[in-house]
Amino acid sequence: MSNQNASVKSILFALLANLGIAITKTIAAIITGSGAMLAESIHSYADCGNQGLLFLGLKASKKKPDPEHPLGYGKEIYFWSFIVALILFSMGGLFSIYEGIHKMSSHEGLKSPVIAIVVLSVSMVLEAASLYGCITQINKLRHNVSLWTWFKNSRQSELVVVLGEDIAALLGLFVALISVVLSMITGNPIFDSIGSIGIGTLLIIISFFIAIKVKNLLIGQSTDNETRLQIEAFLNTRPEIERVLNLITIQLGPQLMVAIKAKMTTVESAAQLIENINACEADLKKINGTIQWVFFEPDNEN
Repeated sequence: MSNQNASVKSILFALLANLGIAITKTIAAIITGSGAMLAESIHSYADCGNQGLLFLGLKASKKKPDPEHPLGYGKEIYFWSFIVALILFSMGGLFSIYEGIHKMSSHEGLKSPVIAIVVLSVSMVLEAASLYGCITQINKLRHNVSLWTWFKNSRQSELVVVLGEDIAALLGLFVALISVVLSMITGNPIFDSIGSIGIGTLLIIISFFIAIKVKNLLIGQSTDNETRLQIEAFLNTRPEIERVLNLITIQLGPQLMVAIKAKMTTVESAAQLIENINACEADLKKINGTIQWVFFEPDNEN
């Protein structure tokens, strides 16, 4: 539950920041005629929609299992996270590149560039606050590993997406600010167009990395190594188990499925064997509340 709370808080921080930034950027883009500013405003509106989709995914992932989905709907959050990556690529990245190329041939120059600089500076502060809030929530979960290691190993796609979006937004704002300043100093609007293309390229690169990360979860990825080792250590200490032969874990959104094949300690009856297996399953769920399903197969080493 704490993991879900961290996700909800991070998404909410990002949504509030992006909504305020998007409205401000739109007004500034209309006043200044900046292509980079317009690209940034579209990016912020897309981010607002993305956060709405992530909320939808979190809600859908809580639905109870049914006959058609016996393992539940936990992977819904992966589907919507992947959609967000596609939106970031299309609405954010491709539109920004198109806008930059279009402005190269028809740019009339910036009007009131000072307004654009002020808006971008304020937006960077707000976006930095959103990124700080996201990293604060991640720090509660990453257990003293580096942020990059957490990104590679995390199974919380919604937090990965919010982190990627916040980083992309902050870098995009920096590029837009540089392009507007260069256009104002040189009097050449081509820098504004180049900035828009740069923002689009940045968004496409980051959305590609997010999509690859989420794809692994979507097609079926095991739990993280730390959790797997915890499960293995627990099973190896059980007196009912002589030897663990195989262990498979599948991350299903916030829930986890575990399949175990083990050589059990010799007992006098089948009833006692069943009782031992049930005890192992119940205690395993106690040490890790995310484990929703346990499939236990007793077997010989041969």
